[in-house]
Amino acid sequence: MENVSVDLLKRVIESQHGGTGSFVQSLRVHKTNGDKTAWDGVVHVFDLKNHPQAKRAYAWASPIKGSKKPRYFAVLHQGAVRGPGEAVKAAVAAVKKWG
Repeated sequence: MENVSVDLLKRVIESQHGGTGSFVQSLRVHKTNGDKTAWDGVVHVFDLKNHPQAKRAYAWASPIKGSKKPRYFAVLHQGAVRGPGEAVKAAVAAVKKWG
């Protein structure tokens, strides 16, 4: 899912959270659980303008188990989310909780 366009992820952020996204960089995030890989992928970092609570957002796509379609994630830089790694951790927790 690393070949997702930055423009598409910008639209995902803007449609889910509002504001205007501006691409900053892409970073590889590798999360482990013990000695196993829990998540490994690229997170795209965006500055966010005209948003009342956040100045930055993180976005990526991951495959849906049993499907060829991706699931898109857009997480705001706020609260415990202080970087791309924490954004992935928060999204994984939300998926486990809500599906």
